[in-house]
Amino acid sequence: MAVTIYGIRNCDTMKKARAWLDAHGVAYDFHDYKKHGVAEAQLGGWCERAGWEKLLNKAGTTFRKLPDADKQDLDQAKAIGLMVANPSMIKRPVLEAGGNLLVGFKADAYDEALAA
Repeated sequence: MAVTIYGIRNCDTMKKARAWLDAHGVAYDFHDYKKHGVAEAQLGGWCERAGWEKLLNKAGTTFRKLPDADKQDLDQAKAIGLMVANPSMIKRPVLEAGGNLLVGFKADAYDEALAA
């Protein structure tokens, strides 16, 4: 099964997720949002599967520093635009494994999704 984890290299949650994958012998590709961004179409697909509310990291500094006008009247299209322009606003990690899409890191969810 092909596994790709998306996020930012130095994020603490990303470090936990990658450590879990390494400890469980799961081979994966790492896609750094800051270096490579994320395509609008891919974000759209993730939003359809997981919901834009789950993907948009409203708790992060990048979102909180936005002008109020950018935070108002959020919908999927506006959220995707914000995440494309500011990849730091995408919740981390996003893990694609086979047909699974996991947003955030929870060891039990990784156990279930990646059980061999």
